[in-house]
Amino acid sequence: MIVENVISNDLIGAAIKVHKSLGPGLLESAYQSCLCYELGLMGYSVEKEKSMPITYGDIELDCGYRLDLVIDELVVIEVKSVQKLSDIHLAQVLTYLKLADMKLGLLINFTLYCLRMELRE
Repeated sequence: MIVENVISNDLIGAAIKVHKSLGPGLLESAYQSCLCYELGLMGYSVEKEKSMPITYGDIELDCGYRLDLVIDELVVIEVKSVQKLSDIHLAQVLTYLKLADMKLGLLINFTLYCLRMELRE
């Protein structure tokens, strides 16, 4: 988990930089694109809107799940722009972590005036 901890510090710093620059109230896609750009400048491998199929028995099914950002194949970032995060948002990230077999996910809400993130293993 040491690698993920180092990466998460950089990711949070980049999210704060994007939030300070853009402020609250934009669409999730705007924050997602700017965060993707910022992380790329930092040298991270970033996959945007990564498709996440579900394995059922012997087959893989594309059920339309898309991970907002996957960083260095280690961290999932779910970008939100909502008034308030709810349990369903957290459940979404936890499900993505399980499907992707990853340990660290960041749920980032850019709508708040004070950027807040939730980290869970």
